[in-house]
Amino acid sequence: MSDTIFDKIIRRELPADIVYEDDDVLAFRDIHPQAPVHVLFVPKTPRATLNDCGPADAALLGKLLLAAVAYAKREGFAEQGYRCVINCNRGGGQTVFYLHVHLLAGRQMPERMS
Repeated sequence: MSDTIFDKIIRRELPADIVYEDDDVLAFRDIHPQAPVHVLFVPKTPRATLNDCGPADAALLGKLLLAAVAYAKREGFAEQGYRCVINCNRGGGQTVFYLHVHLLAGRQMPERMS
């Protein structure tokens, strides 16, 4: 895996608006937001894509999503609603090859997925 912008943010080599951190997860505001709230949740243990995860990563994947839930609740928009997205590879919209969860909120999301 190559050294990405997210690696540099985790190491504090690049500035970021960090909004959440625990032992396993770091979250920061996206510099090109697609919604009024657009936060990226990244594991501190790198994986390039979701395809690089296996059964041993179940806890890590759960921690990413639970961190997003905790942030949504803390910021007061959990009940109104939000979207969590993981893009995988170029065809899935991934541009930074470091696993991350996008949390989007603050407006009605287009294209219902349910």
